Amino acid sequence: MTVEAPTEAVPFDITRSLYHRTRALHLEAEKSGIIAELLRGTATRAGYALLLRNLFPVYRELENGLDRHQDNPGLDRLKPFKLGRTQAIQSDLIALCGPDWADSVPWLPAGQAYAKRISQTAEGDGLLLIAHAYTRYLGDLNGGQIVRRLLANTYQLRPCELSHYDFSSFPDPAELKHNYRAALNRAAMAGAPEPIVEEGATAFSLNINLSVAVQQSVSQSAAISG
Repeated sequence: MTVEAPTEAVPFDITRSLYHRTRALHLEAEKSGIIAELLRGTATRAGYALLLRNLFPVYRELENGLDRHQDNPGLDRLKPFKLGRTQAIQSDLIALCGPDWADSVPWLPAGQAYAKRISQTAEGDGLLLIAHAYTRYLGDLNGGQIVRRLLANTYQLRPCELSHYDFSSFPDPAELKHNYRAALNRAAMAGAPEPIVEEGATAFSLNINLSVAVQQSVSQSAAISG
């Protein structure tokens, strides 16, 4: 699938502003919770599955919101990009945990808070969803590809357990990232940029909270079973 980038001038680069606003939080996220353990190679399959289970409602709320606003000014710019991850994550969870994953793997309060926040941002004109689309999808297309290789090589996850990070339907990942950034910039032109930028910081904070909560849950479970 190839998506062409719009050609009109962009007066404000929301993705650059989001990058600078969230840079410190991004570095903190890499050093926190289950994400830090994944990057160090010290996490477990169960820990990754717990993280993925709690990200599923996050993506579901994001994609429901984007679908709801797909014809609205601004967010209509994102409509051509079929980046939805909900079905892929569900497929991964079935492969990792079985068909009853929603009951057997807990939905943590931090995961519930993250999903609730995205649901709230979908209210009104929905433009705050731009911040969450930036955080999740560009994260999957960039650092997520490093995580994918780690999960395959260090944790021996199979391709059927890594669909979340599979964007093979797009022939040129670099072009996809460039065009999606351009679309986010044009989407943000429909509203004030400052609230979107601050929502980006909120998104990273929620992600860090979830990562720490997953790590704590895994540690508590290990202590009980040990």
